[in-house]
Amino acid sequence: MLEPLRQGLPPLDPAAVSSAASCALPARYEAVREARQFTRTTLDRWELGDRFDDVCLVASELVTNALRHGLPASSAHSCDHDSPVRLHLLQWTGRLVCAVRDPSRESPVARETDDFSAESGRGLFLVDSFSDSWGWHPLTGTLDGKVVWALFRLPPAE
Repeated sequence: MLEPLRQGLPPLDPAAVSSAASCALPARYEAVREARQFTRTTLDRWELGDRFDDVCLVASELVTNALRHGLPASSAHSCDHDSPVRLHLLQWTGRLVCAVRDPSRESPVARETDDFSAESGRGLFLVDSFSDSWGWHPLTGTLDGKVVWALFRLPPAE
């Protein structure tokens, strides 16, 4: 999952993750609120609360996209179905990654739009605007689907 995160940065050592947290999200749109609460709690615990606004916006967009485009149509509104959507937050020295896993292998598509008053279609534009980089890749091995991730550079610790 970490290989694409090397873009223009020193190599990542998976063993050097200083903090990691993840949560499973149900297959309903209320899960976006749960993702925001999880993000707030996690960033506060890591003393990164000052990054909440940007990270929360990106987490919300990635989770919304996973629910809208990454699940079979029949499960996106089901309240009693456990979703394979999962939110991961990982911290290294100098960077934070927000990653969302879903069961679809379809590429996320950034829609070109000039209509910024539209109610949908701007999610990946916002992810690109508020994170330092983002990308996706299909999962291999026993997990099906993909991971869409966003990377945030963190200021050096004082």
